[in-house]
Amino acid sequence: MMCVLFNVDIDIGQIEGAFVQGMGWLTSEELSWDEKGRITTNSPANYKIPTSADVPEKFNVKLFDRANSEESVYRSKAVGEPPLMLGISVWCALKDACAAMSDHTFSPPLSVPATPEAVFYSMQAAKAFFESNDVPNSATEKSA
Repeated sequence: MMCVLFNVDIDIGQIEGAFVQGMGWLTSEELSWDEKGRITTNSPANYKIPTSADVPEKFNVKLFDRANSEESVYRSKAVGEPPLMLGISVWCALKDACAAMSDHTFSPPLSVPATPEAVFYSMQAAKAFFESNDVPNSATEKSA
């Protein structure tokens, strides 16, 4: 039985949307509560969700070009939840960029969500480690 997609563009849109949702979950969706334990980030006015400006400039999505061999409804492929977890690649890239501040000799803590402030503090931790441990910079050594 051959897999027939109802609309390829809808499936690709679902994948792109799930990735951006996962990216937002790990980089910008910060929750806060008041002193009585009530959530205060409860609307778009005070809860930052990803927008179209947050979508990567180069974002290539292709579907696996083969029928689904597993039993499923009309042999369909899941396209919503798996890409959500790919958002962790954005967090990992940010963490790697912060570690670059110490020439990758230190893995600084980076909270989730990795807000701009959290990235800044992570970079400062890596820089402080690098400077306090007198770690030779491989880029400097190669040019010397």
